[in-house]
Parts: sequence; C-alpha cells; structure tokens
Amino acid sequence: MVDAKFGAGDHAALRDKLVVLLGGSGFFGRHVAQALLASGARLRIVSRHPERAFALKALGNLGQVQFARGDVTQPESLGPVLAGAFGVVNLVGAFAGDLDRVQGAGAGRVAAAARAAGAGAFVQISAIGADAASEIPYARTKGEGEAAVLAAFPKASVLRPSLVFGPDDTFVNMFAGLIAALPALPVFGPAAKLQPVFVDDAAEAVAAALADPARHGGKTYELAGPEVLTMLELHQRIAAAQGRERLLAELPDFISGAFAMLTGWLPGAPLTSDKWVLLKAGNVASGKLPGLKELGVTAHPLGLYLDRWMVRYREHGRFGEKSRAA
Repeated sequence: MVDAKFGAGDHAALRDKLVVLLGGSGFFGRHVAQALLASGARLRIVSRHPERAFALKALGNLGQVQFARGDVTQPESLGPVLAGAFGVVNLVGAFAGDLDRVQGAGAGRVAAAARAAGAGAFVQISAIGADAASEIPYARTKGEGEAAVLAAFPKASVLRPSLVFGPDDTFVNMFAGLIAALPALPVFGPAAKLQPVFVDDAAEAVAAALADPARHGGKTYELAGPEVLTMLELHQRIAAAQGRERLLAELPDFISGAFAMLTGWLPGAPLTSDKWVLLKAGNVASGKLPGLKELGVTAHPLGLYLDRWMVRYREHGRFGEKSRAA
C-alpha cells in the first residue's frame, strides 16, 4: 500500500484512472510510479523487461499495478498496452544505439498510438538541452522527439528535467563511491554548471501535468532544482558530506576532451565525446520556459539530503564520526 510521501501533491483527478508508464522500470520511472500510486492512479508499467519493475507491485493496493511487455521501436506492440489509458508517460530514452527509433521519431509514434487509443493526457520526458539543431545525436533526437510528439498529440506536456538526483541515483552515487575509494580524483569540466533536480520533485511534476492536461497540455517545462553548482563544487560537497579530505584535480578542457576521445568508445565508458560536449555546455534551465513552480511543485536542494545520503560512504558508516573536510 502506498503511503503519503514527502512533498506529495493532491492529484485527485488521477484517482482510479489508468496511467501507462512506458520505460517505467528505470530510476526515474520507479519514482514516477510512486508519485502516481500515491495519487490513487492505476498503473500499467510497460518495458522491454517488465520483470525489472516487479518490486513496484508491493507499493500499490491489490490490482493497482500491472505489467506489460512492449517496445517503442516496435509500433505494433503499442496499441494493446495503451488500450484504456487515461494518461501516458513516455520515459524511454538512451545515449547510444538507434536514437531516432528510440527517442526521435519513435517518441512521435508513441504519442500517435496514445492518441489513437483515446488517451486524454500525454507526458513526454525530454531533457534540458534538447535541441533539434544540435550536432550531438542525444540532444538532437530529444529535440526532434519533442516536435514529433506535439505533432501527433498537440496537447501533450513536454517535461525537460535537468540531472536528476536521489538516494538511489547513478550520478551522485557514482562520484560518492569514487571519492570514498580514492585519495585523489580528477574533475572533468570543473567549471561546468549543473542545476540538479530532486527525483521526487520531478516525479510530482509528471503527476501534476497528467492530472490537469487542460492547463498543462501543449506546454514545455524545464525541471531544475533551486541551486546551480559547478562540477567542482559538487565533488567538494560530496567529499565534505562524507567527512573526507580529497585531492580534487581540476582537469583543463583539452585533457578532458582528449580523455573522452581516447576512451569513450569503450563499453561503459564514463565520459564519451558526446557526453563531454554536453557536460561542457552545462545543464541549467534557460529561464525562458515555465518550471516546477508553475506545476505547483516546490523545488528541494541537494544540500537538504546530502549529509544523510552520504552516511554509508563515510569511514565506519553510521558508526563513525563525521569530520568536516577542508
């Protein structure tokens, strides 16, 4: 059974309505599912590997959560999984592979299928920096996907989150693990600016957009947190929250670019050439579009949670004393 969570909004319009979550088995998808379940919605979680989301079943009431196998690159699989949906959320995205089929034209096909199924609300999860004119395939196809969605479903809501952080993310926790393990750490793009958004705030934004498509449909929102940090500041704050003193070496851009070029082709490489270009450009809201406030969501800063989340990375964990790093 879902308990009311911190920051949960009142989205009564979603109660007992069927919402289909495409790509709901990932980090952000799991939190979106919790926000929707807390609003009383019924969920159908669609994924190529729905078994990865089975843990979410325990968060709902009896019959509130169901799972289905589907693939946005196979249009024939979409009709059955979208049948009967009040709302649809498309979370599917990737950094590699055939990005047009996944998050470009593929997103438009999802929106067209949702409209054909009679859905009244559609939320497309894009990203800050989406730009159909970009030379970077990720940003370009995100921008093309937005246009394709709005062409197929004009009253869709497009949400562009910044980097999403949470206790179970792979971004802050990646750096936290490295800082805990290594006495010195290179910082790529130390001056690059980030405006990370708390995952539950972003999830609440999804629920708000779905609950009131008459108000939020046809609009694009940027979901960003209340503070802007540089990459170096992020590293420093993580180290301080762990109570560790670390040598953080600020790498010049030409070294970072060369590293990305030389190692980015390796499987699982932390920094590819495309990611380096996106990092250097920064990840902050433009200020030209509405944001969390216009969706009725109060943004929470990383600092509100960081000390608590970093306990497991401290020496001796919760049994050790935190000493303030310089």
